[in-house]
Amino acid sequence: MTVITEVTLKSGSEPEWDAAMRDRLSAARDRPGWIGGQLTIPLDRPDRRTVIGTWESRADWEAWHGDETFAETRKRMDGLQEGRSEMAWYEVVTDART
Repeated sequence: MTVITEVTLKSGSEPEWDAAMRDRLSAARDRPGWIGGQLTIPLDRPDRRTVIGTWESRADWEAWHGDETFAETRKRMDGLQEGRSEMAWYEVVTDART
């Protein structure tokens, strides 16, 4: 399963938010069900972020939310976003990587 989350960041908060997300993705590597993830920035919207996470199951992703590092990064990220994040789930049909 792949979850794609899009967020808009408050001006000037980008480096702090990105650092917290890097820590979060690094910690996810040790979680059951973790396959991989990416943090991306649209070329035309430097205030936007798209997080792409792939997990064995949605249950694995939900269990990760109880992780200590996830909770710590959530505290760091509080107040750095504009509005609510948008999230969508996808079933992975094919995964081709180098």
